[in-house]
Amino acid sequence: MASGPPTISPDAVTRRFAELRAAGRRAFVPYITAGHPDEARTVELISGLEAAGADAIELGLPFSDPMADGPVIQASSQLALERGMTFDRLLDLVSRARATIPLILFSYVNPVLAAGDDALARAADAGISGLLLTDLPVGADPALEAHLAAGPLAFIRLVAPTTPAERMREIGQHGSGFVYLISRLGVTGMRDDMSAELPATVQRLRESTTLPVCVGFGVSRPEQAAAVARIADGVVVGSAIVRAAGESVAEALRLAASLRDAIDKA
Repeated sequence: MASGPPTISPDAVTRRFAELRAAGRRAFVPYITAGHPDEARTVELISGLEAAGADAIELGLPFSDPMADGPVIQASSQLALERGMTFDRLLDLVSRARATIPLILFSYVNPVLAAGDDALARAADAGISGLLLTDLPVGADPALEAHLAAGPLAFIRLVAPTTPAERMREIGQHGSGFVYLISRLGVTGMRDDMSAELPATVQRLRESTTLPVCVGFGVSRPEQAAAVARIADGVVVGSAIVRAAGESVAEALRLAASLRDAIDKA
């Protein structure tokens, strides 16, 4: 009989970034949508991405009103919802995958609240170690934010490229694990080029927080991942991985391996 999921400590995200920093390496953080293309292949993707060199994986809980998601991730979420993906089924996927790297629950406020008062505890028990909610900016709901920050998961906060330095400091003080810097305004999706302002924005954020800085939104090709790795602590790739997964698990893992190689050579 299989044993339960691996024990992931609450500080798994922090420890992973500390290990990477000590080794002079940058994090590769792919995003996938739970239930896309289906549940079995989600489990394959989690295991395969870990084997391909992912340092953490953002696992999206589908939501019917995904304001921050571009067309690729929206389509994957809609498919997953049609196939019955829920919070509890996501936890089952995580338990089955038995990952030994940090898994970060990526969603919106409503699905997490709807999962009940014990949602974070159950997520931690299943093997999740981080939480990122795209529609809960610092100060929007202090009581809820305090509850989430006191929970068993690293509470990862988003920073927009237009965020002033003072606001960056405030966000850094109310988060843990790492800070997710959005590379450009708009929704998720693949882009042909990176913002010319990105290096200056990363530097401004570094001066505002001691947390590691990961950059996402628009990173889709190895050369873009390498460019981000030269200025940030980690690279998040979402839409490109999700699109590839829609073709096949093998294609998604091939892309992941090429991104990992580019990040390591940056």
